[in-house]
Amino acid sequence: MAQRSSMRASDSDREQVTDRLRRATAEGRLLAHELEERLARALRAKTYGELDAVVADLPGERVAGRRAAAGQRRRHLPHPVVLVAAIPIIIAAVAMVMALAVFVISGVFAVWMVWLVLGWWFFGHGRHHHHRRGGPPFGPRRVGSRVGPWT
Repeated sequence: MAQRSSMRASDSDREQVTDRLRRATAEGRLLAHELEERLARALRAKTYGELDAVVADLPGERVAGRRAAAGQRRRHLPHPVVLVAAIPIIIAAVAMVMALAVFVISGVFAVWMVWLVLGWWFFGHGRHHHHRRGGPPFGPRRVGSRVGPWT
């Protein structure tokens, strides 16, 4: 089996090294011109040995091999454009849920109102409008009018 240093590196291995170099620069471990030189060397590297040489003087582990990298996947945050596009979608979803809740609540209320109106119409409405012949059920009576069988 070939030694690790002579094994060919992948694009993701080179990407890991460039990310590590950028972090080292942000931490103040490398100057800007050193970053440029090392990035160029890392992107031209063909083997793990060449990549390890680029980051040899930096703290941390050497470049992870394919087997080790497969077990340790980095979490990638979504692109900012995706996050910005998600905001209106979330707002629309919340608005739809609220509209559905209002519809359900008002729909139930409207159904009960229909039953109340129908009940009043069929069972209560007719009882209050039956009057005797000769005039309204309440109010002053005319003098000399017959009101019932006793007069």
